[in-house]
Amino acid sequence: MVLTDLSTIRDLCARHDFALSKGFGQNFIINPGICPRIAEAAGIGPGWGVLEIGPGIGVLTEQLARRADKVVSVEVDKRLPPILAETMADYPNFKLVLEDVLKVDLKGLLAAEFGDKPVAVCANLPYYITSPILMRLLEERLSIRNITVMVQKEAAQRLCAPPGTRQAGAISYAVAYYATPKLLFTVQPGSFYPAPKVTSAVIRLDIHDNPPVQVPGGDEAGMFRLIRAAFSQRRKTAANAVANGLNLPKARVLAALEAAGLDPRLRPEQLTLADCCALQAALASQPQ
Repeated sequence: MVLTDLSTIRDLCARHDFALSKGFGQNFIINPGICPRIAEAAGIGPGWGVLEIGPGIGVLTEQLARRADKVVSVEVDKRLPPILAETMADYPNFKLVLEDVLKVDLKGLLAAEFGDKPVAVCANLPYYITSPILMRLLEERLSIRNITVMVQKEAAQRLCAPPGTRQAGAISYAVAYYATPKLLFTVQPGSFYPAPKVTSAVIRLDIHDNPPVQVPGGDEAGMFRLIRAAFSQRRKTAANAVANGLNLPKARVLAALEAAGLDPRLRPEQLTLADCCALQAALASQPQ
């Protein structure tokens, strides 16, 4: 069964009375070269476990199962298990978990299913929920080595943009704090059924053993609040944006910028991760 063949997909959907759901952001991959490239990019092999998010009908799942010791796929669509039971019947190393990836106990799941195996995350992520999924995977400090996902190209560029550059946004700083990102290759709309209106891209995030900067007082939540505040008004100076976003007197933010050795005229996207830490430390050290 060739799962990238359009006639096969239509036959599967017809026999299982399955209609693609816009609500779940379902676009199935029909370009046969894409999924092998994603699986290879994840760097998996014998001895590895893979957590897949949203297996669909199993196009990427099959490629992962050919390479890894075990593949556990988390799927929220309750209509898909009968299809996956058919398409993945030849892979005893595949397990389906019918859960919402944003609600399931990921730490418990990884420990129970993979034990001490090195684990990679792979997915063709729905565009509308890319950021919440990635942030959950990163913030929970799961026992995973890397994350290889396909997302909308514009999101990929933002996720992989180095802090301190024009393309960077608040999420770029979070990604850089937890991982080293790399944009691997783009995927055209015609590679999917139905074809989306945008180009996609595959990225890989290699998880840091330790963050590249030391957050003052270990207050990661505070640093990310500061970063979100700065980027909530990115056309303004960092001084104005941080003051408005954190509801602080501008004079206090200007004093903190000066204490941190930062130019008060800087725009938010000109701040590096180290700059954000320095500004947070300066704000925290001010008398209340």
